[in-house]
Order: sequence, then structure tokens, then C-alpha cells
Amino acid sequence: MFEDLKPHLIELRKRLFLSVTAVLIMFALAFSFHNEILAWVIGPLNDALNTASATMKNAANGSITTQQVGGAFFVALKVSFFAAFIGALPYILYQLWLFVAPGLYENEKKLVIPFVVGGTVMFLVGVLFAYYVVTPLGFEFLIKFGSELYLPMINIEDYVGFFTKIMIGFGLAFELPVIAFLLGAMGLITDRTLIDFFKYAVVSIFVAAAILTPPDILSQLLMAIPLIILYGLSILIVRMVNPEEKDTSNLPAKVNNES
Repeated sequence: MFEDLKPHLIELRKRLFLSVTAVLIMFALAFSFHNEILAWVIGPLNDALNTASATMKNAANGSITTQQVGGAFFVALKVSFFAAFIGALPYILYQLWLFVAPGLYENEKKLVIPFVVGGTVMFLVGVLFAYYVVTPLGFEFLIKFGSELYLPMINIEDYVGFFTKIMIGFGLAFELPVIAFLLGAMGLITDRTLIDFFKYAVVSIFVAAAILTPPDILSQLLMAIPLIILYGLSILIVRMVNPEEKDTSNLPAKVNNES
């Protein structure tokens, strides 16, 4: 059994090596601009602190701090790796496709461009949605909550980890239409499959939103509602590429009354 798996493991190792190499190359480039990347990352937090300081006394003295000797260095590494992953994403998706391509039919192998381009675009759409819609509202709510009693001193190490978790979570969540398109084009699912699974999908979406977003109902809704909409879009996409065939076996046959 191991001998049968060995070629696949060797191929997987090759694809992982190339993907990691691409990330490291992008990391070397991103680290040169880590200050600019970090300024972008903490943008929503600074805006939330400024908004809170305009209305709450304690929040006016809030600040972003570090509690480690090498905190600034490790934060630079984290934001650089985050930027490197996004920069290398098209190549990573391409390597993933090359790994699974040998098991596909010839017509299915032609889906590489929709997979790589669509996967990259939808991931970026998810990240931008999280950055410009979810985090401003979520951070403002969380900072204002309790600011009348407590002074907000935000640890930058914790914030960067929290921020990247949200961005990657939304990026992966927005891949839903791309995955649905691929599975539909391969004939693995139909629009009826997604419709029948809808009620379970809604529960799964809210569970995922609770895990991936800040611990407030507003952020959870801001993730769950777009995902439900994307699920509906996925149904339409699959209906176009692989609709459920109507069963005509039970329809009465036409009676020929001609003499």
C-alpha cells in the first residue's frame, strides 16, 4: 500500500517545496516594506481608536503597545509572511492544481485558469471585504465596549495574529463560488445538491463565522450574511454548468390516437 502512495507523496513534497520557495521569495520582498505593510494592517485599529477617543474619555488615552523585547521584530516577520502568502497565492493555487491534475479527465484539466484566477480574485475580495467593512465596525464596537471603565492598551502581537486570522478566514470563505463551480463542472454536484444541503450550510456558516470573527454578533453577521449570499450565487453558478436533469421516466407516454 505504501508503494502505491509513494509517488503521490513525492509529488506532494515537490509541490509543497515549490510553494514554500515562492512564499520565501515573496517574504524577502515584503520584508523590505514591512513598515508600510504594518501601517496598512493597523489602519482599522487606529481608525477605531480615533473614533472611540472622540466620544469616550478613557479611549482618548488608548494606544498600541508591545510587551516583548523583540516584539517589533516578530510583528514585522508576521506581517511580511502574511503579505508573502497573498503575493504567492496564485502560484500556490497553481501548484495545488498540478498535484490533483493527474487524476482529472482532459476536459477537467482545462479548468486550471478559472481555478487559479478565480481563486485568487475571490480570496482578495474576501480580504478586502473584511478590511474595509468587517474590521472597522467590529474593532470600533469592541474598543468602545467597556472603554468607560478600562483604558484600551492594544498589544500589537495579539492584534496582528487576530487580524491575519480574520483576513485569511474571510479569504477562504469567499472561495465558495469557485469551489462550487469546479465541483459542478466536474459533475460532482448539481444545483439540487446545494439546494438540498442549504439548511445544513446555513448552520455551518454561522458556526464558521463564530470561530473566525471577533467575539461579537455584528462581525459574525457581517461574515455569515455574505456567505449565505455567496451560497445562493453558487447555486446559480452550478445550475449553469451542471443543472439537475429532470426525471422523465415517470411521465406518461404519449398516446397515438391517429387512425
